Formats: sequence, C-alpha cells, structure tokens
Amino acid sequence: MKRVASLERMVTSAVLSTGLDEESVRASRARHGANQIVEAPRHRWWDVLGDALRDPMTWFLAAASVLFAVSGERTEAIVLAVALVPFLGMDFFLHRRTSASIQGLSRSLASRATVIRAGHPIVIASVEVVPGDIVIATAGESFPADGLLAECDGVLVDESLLTGEAHPVRKEPLEAWPQAAMPIAIDGRQWGFAGTRVLSGSARMVVVFTGAQTLYGDIVRSAVHGAHDRTPLQRAVADLVRILVVAAAGLCVVLGITRLLQGYGPLDAILSALTLAVAALPEEFPVVLTFFLGVGVYRLARRQALVRRGVVVESIGRVTTLCTDKTGTITQGRLELTHCYPVSGLDTPDLLARALSASRPELGDPVDVAIARAAPSGQRGSVVARFPFTEARKRETVLVATDVGLRASMKGAPETVLGECGIDSTEAARWLDRVEVLARDGHRVLACASRMLPVPPAEDEEPTGDFGLDGLLAFEDPIRPSAAPALGECAAAGIRVLMVSGDHPLTCRAVAREVGLGRGGVAVVDGAEMMERLDREGAAFLGQIDVVARALPAHKLALVRALRADGEIVAVTGDGVNDVPALQSADIGIAMGERGTRSAREVAAIVLLDDDIRTVVGAIAEGRQLFENLRASFLYLLMIHIPLVATATVLPLAGYPLLYLPVHVVWLEMIIHPTALLAFQQRAPAGPLTPHARRRTLLATREWVAVGLTALALTLVVGGSYLRSLGTGLDVEHGRAMALVALTVGSAGVTLALSRLRGRAATAVILAALLSAVVLVQTPALAALIHLRPLHFDDWLIAAAGGLAAGLAATLASLASRHEHRRSGHAARPREEVPPQ
Repeated sequence: MKRVASLERMVTSAVLSTGLDEESVRASRARHGANQIVEAPRHRWWDVLGDALRDPMTWFLAAASVLFAVSGERTEAIVLAVALVPFLGMDFFLHRRTSASIQGLSRSLASRATVIRAGHPIVIASVEVVPGDIVIATAGESFPADGLLAECDGVLVDESLLTGEAHPVRKEPLEAWPQAAMPIAIDGRQWGFAGTRVLSGSARMVVVFTGAQTLYGDIVRSAVHGAHDRTPLQRAVADLVRILVVAAAGLCVVLGITRLLQGYGPLDAILSALTLAVAALPEEFPVVLTFFLGVGVYRLARRQALVRRGVVVESIGRVTTLCTDKTGTITQGRLELTHCYPVSGLDTPDLLARALSASRPELGDPVDVAIARAAPSGQRGSVVARFPFTEARKRETVLVATDVGLRASMKGAPETVLGECGIDSTEAARWLDRVEVLARDGHRVLACASRMLPVPPAEDEEPTGDFGLDGLLAFEDPIRPSAAPALGECAAAGIRVLMVSGDHPLTCRAVAREVGLGRGGVAVVDGAEMMERLDREGAAFLGQIDVVARALPAHKLALVRALRADGEIVAVTGDGVNDVPALQSADIGIAMGERGTRSAREVAAIVLLDDDIRTVVGAIAEGRQLFENLRASFLYLLMIHIPLVATATVLPLAGYPLLYLPVHVVWLEMIIHPTALLAFQQRAPAGPLTPHARRRTLLATREWVAVGLTALALTLVVGGSYLRSLGTGLDVEHGRAMALVALTVGSAGVTLALSRLRGRAATAVILAALLSAVVLVQTPALAALIHLRPLHFDDWLIAAAGGLAAGLAATLASLASRHEHRRSGHAARPREEVPPQ
C-alpha cells in the first residue's frame, strides 16, 4: 500500500529534533484545517420531516386516512393514520443510525497524541495535530494522522482497520527524505496511518495528511455521503400505487358527476363516489409489502442473519454478484500453525520450544500467538538479550539462558535463516523447495535455527553464522468448513463470486483454489492493476476475474461501483472499517457480527450473527421466496380489485342501482386483507439454490396478460350475476347478494390457484371466506341487516361455476408465471477460460 507525498506538505518538518513552533502550527492549521474526521451532515428534525413529506407514499396514507374519516370509516382512518408514525419514524431512525455510525468510526481514532513542539514533547488533543508535526507513538497507541516514519525501533503495527488483514505490518523509517517538488509514491511500510495501532516498539512520525485527507478520513467520507438507491421493488410498488391512486380519483369524480346527471341526487352521488374510493384505493399494496418484509426479517433472524434495512430481504434474492472478503469470511480469521518440519534428530516439541523462546506472544503478533498455542507448556528460559525483527534483517534472534548454557535461537524468513546456517547448498535448496511448495498453497513459512554459545557475546552484538537449522514452521488462516459448499452453491445458481482481499496474490490464489473459485484456473488481478484496467477498458474484463488481491478500500469501492454500473446486483461481505465504503455502496452490504467492527455493522444492511457465509446462501433463498410470495399476493390483489372496482364503477355509470354499499366493501376488505397477507407465506424450499430469473420486474408481461384475462372473467361473472338476479323487478338486495357471493367464491378460487394450498393459512382463509358468505347471506336476519337476501340453490351453483372459472384463469396465470421463471432462469454465466497464472 503506497501513498503519494510532496515536499510542500513536509517542508516545515526539516528539523526533526525541535518540531514546529507556535507560528508554524497556526500557519499549518490555517492552510490544512483541523485534524477532524468528516462530520455527518447536520439534519434538524424538520429537515428530516421535509424529506419524508416529499415521498408520495406519505401523502397517499394521509389522504386515504382523511377520506376514510370523511366517509365514516373511522377504524380504517385510524389504522392509516397510525401507519404514518412508523413510516415517518423510519426516516428519523435512519438519520440517527447514520449519526451512530459516524460516532463508531470516530471511536477508532486516537483522542490524544504526543508531539514535539519548540523542542519539547507535549500531549495534545488529536484534533490539534497539523501537517509538519512530529508525533511520537509507542506500543498500545494509535497514530493520530497519516505521516512518514522518520525513526523506527522494532515497530509492529496493526493495520487491519484499513486492510482487513490480520497480519501486523513491520515498519521501517524513510531513509531518503523527498527533495523534489513533484509528488512521489512512498511504500506503505514507511507510513503511519491514522487509526492504526502500534503493537510494539516506538516511532517518530512526521505528519503529512490530517482529517479528511487521511486514508481513514476518506473511508468515513464515503460512509457519510453514500446513499442507498430505492430498490426496483420499492419503485415498482410506488409506481403501481401512484397509478392506481390517480385512476381511483378520476373514477370517483366521474361516477359522482354521472350519478348527479342521472338524477339520483347529491347524497347518492357522494355515497357512490366514497364507496368506490373505499374499494379502489390500493392501501393493501404498501401494507402487504411492509408485512412480507417483516416476515422476511423474522425468518432471516432465525437463520442467524440480522436485517437492518427490511427491503433488502427481497433485494438479496436478486443478487447476481457476491464480492466476499477472504479473511474472516472465507477463512476463520486467525493464524494457526498447521505444519512442523523439524530436522532429523529433533522432534516437533523441541522445535516448537526453541521457536517459542524467540517469540513474544504477549505483544499480539499472530505468528507468535500461534506458536505459543501449539508449543508445549513450560518455561521459555531467561532472556538475556533480544535482537528484534526488522525488514532489513528479516529475522529475530534471542539469547536464552538454559540449564545447559546460553542458547541463541533465531526465527525469520527462510532465505535469511538458512543463510546463517552451516549447511551445504544442496541441503539449503531442498529446504527452499519445500518452502516454495508451502507458499504456493497459501502458507506463511518461517525457518528456525539455534546454536549454543560457549562465551556470551559482547553487549549489543548479535551472533551470526554457524547456526544449526531446527526446521520449518508453516502457518495458515484455516478455511471455514462451510465456505466451499456455500460458494459452490452460489456459482451453480448463477451468482458470480469474487474474492476481494488485501492479502498477497499467491495466498489469495491458494485460498480461492481450495474453495473452488474459478474454472480452468483462478484468475487473480492486483487491486492497482484493476483500477488501471477499469480506466482503460471499463468493467467488461471483470467477468473474467475470480480474485482481486492487495485490494485497498478505494479499490473495493471502485469494484462495487463498476459492477453496479454494469447492471449487476451486488452483495458485499466485510468486517472491518476498510470494508465500510464498499458495504455502503453495495446493493446489499453484509457485515460479520462476531468479529466485525461496529462501523461495518452500522452501515451494513445485514449482519451475520454467526459469521458463516453459508448464512448468506440461506438469506438469498429466503429473498427469492419472498419475491415469489409478494408476486403471488400482488397477483391476487389485482385479480380481485379490478373486478371489484370495475363492477362498482360500470354498473352505476350504466344507470343501475349501486352494487356495493360501504358495509359490503368492508366485508370484502375483511376477506381480501387477510388473504393477501397470510395465504401466500410459503417458506423457502429445502435443498441447494437453483438458477433463478435475472433482473425480474415485479410482474412479467405474460403475468399482466393473465391478470387482465382473470379480472375480465371475474368481472363478467360478478356483473352478469348481478344483472341476472336483479331481474325486471329490480330486486336490488337479491342482485347484490348474488354479486357478493360470486366475488367471494371467485376470491377463494383465485387464492386456491395461486397458493396451491401450500400452508394451513391458505386453507384457513379460503374456508373463512366461503363460511362468511354462507352465514351473512343465508341467515335472514344478518342478510337483512346488510341489505341482502338469501340465495337459492341454483344461485349458489352459478356462483360456484363462476368461482371455478376465475380459479381456472388464475391457474393459467400461475402456470404462465412459472414458465416465465424457468425461461428466464440461468445457470452460471459462461466466461472465457483463462490460463492459470
């Protein structure tokens, strides 16, 4: 990881011993500003309310509530008014959650820093640090800004906050200070980054970037200003509701005026218009969407996935590309000693004991911790002297007093340690061949050596040469057992899987190969190379890539944006602050709950409570089933509401008496609401994911045609039943009873066809609807109360035939939908084969 620095930002740091004076501090702060993380935009409560009021759904709920209140339907008016509370509350909650996210990001930064000013070390608030300051950082402290390391003494830094990788980074000082005016790129080992923590040693750093200019500040800015687009489902439902509201309003006006012109009087005109409004206003659609999303949230919670934005329950079912982190998601996120290769004559416990003597697990280095876990318990001996690991030496040597004398134990890079051993070139080559094989398989390899010292060396003199090789230690971050099956299932279901990691390409390739990514060879691209190719070629080449290695936060963000711009529905998994921009920008951000940072959890739409990628597969299955359930429910609503509205409009316009009174509409709504909410709650099928329809609209063209045919059939049945029973004597009560029974039986038939009785709820609502018709129509007292008349046996036969006809049409619609689903489903996308790299 490199950063570009220029002399202009460091010109005030020429004197490292004295630091800045007060005048220089004021000048630097005036030019570069305070060292403050980017703040979230300030929103007052009335600003948030204003944003909510610009949403047409708010006005729809408010207007519908007023309309129901005017029409005397107080219960409906209260329900819709109360529904405004959680709807508006969601905007305030999201605003509050954004503020909490920024607070979480701020907590990772150092609150105070030690700087040298006017020749004296002083402790100041981190926000007061300016470019040119000399910062002193010791073990346990975090860097307050981004800067170049002027002095280092065995510095080991935890940069997982930025890179997501568990391995600490050893730092080294910048030997040659930039002299040219042109900006130059400087290796990340010579930088200290804001928010990263010093594990061991001490450093003196010259501050170059502060506040929003730091890498951490760039991440926060992405999190604060990132926005979630409305999903296609949200847009489709909003558009449908908008169209239906406009159509309903127009029909109400036309019907009211027509009834006045027909001479029925003002009361009849108002009653006709209000009754039609009650029947036509599509309040069920947003209610059904909210209810189904709530059920999805509950079902995902049972699968150990905590949903933070309800609408993503459906969105995740449409995922086409999964960008998954390596460390902690595919792997377990901890380094383990997996292979020991002691030399002949030395057993594994002895090799581990000697390696442990050259380790300091108390500092938190994952390698040393892994050695301590694997080594036999016991005393490590008394350390006489220690020569710590540096990038230049690539080894650590420790002098330990043992019962048999003074032993020098060494561990480090195999090439370096073998060079200190008295073995011939053939033997060294044999060991290096084994190192290469292990490295290709994704292992981190250390060599260990030791020798007895007959005479203690001079102070600060490290013993070199004539060491005896003890053996090799190989470490790896173990693959999660569920990773390979889960990723394989995604690929088989047509979901492209990309592994994105800050680790070395060889390690990434080995992990990808082990979990089954890639066909015909794993295609790996470096993060910097990917950025260059995106600028040069666009996103087309991403279809041939399996792994992005050495990926920085900016690389991950650019990858997600490029995939989304190319039409992909992107899910991203991550656990660190470095993943925040990508999690925020993705269609579905998925954070790890156990080892994830608070910042990652705050911006993510879903949090995996068990950190298991297999849970993602289960969430995709639930999302797909949710979409199918919603589709079935919306089909039902359209197939029933269109005949209801059509007969409530056309017959009065034709001069016939009102078909529905308000009490009849309430009865029908008491059937329609529970049916739409409960009858189509099918569970995701067991078994692996299968290829699924890609980028589906809410309803396909075939389904709209089927809706039209079903609604037309049911409209003719209801209208014909009404006119037949009305007769020449205008027996309105008999005609209404016949029409209501026909519509109720038709509702049962449509429900039967769309649900296929999968679940007890579907059976229950069908039986309840039919029972209500029998009781309310055939009980004389109840029938008279709601202005109906009991039907004859032949009337029920006609109603049953009409219901069967509607059910048959709905069955054809369901079959057309399933055919469309199979036709548009796809297997894993073919790609050009790439040779192994």
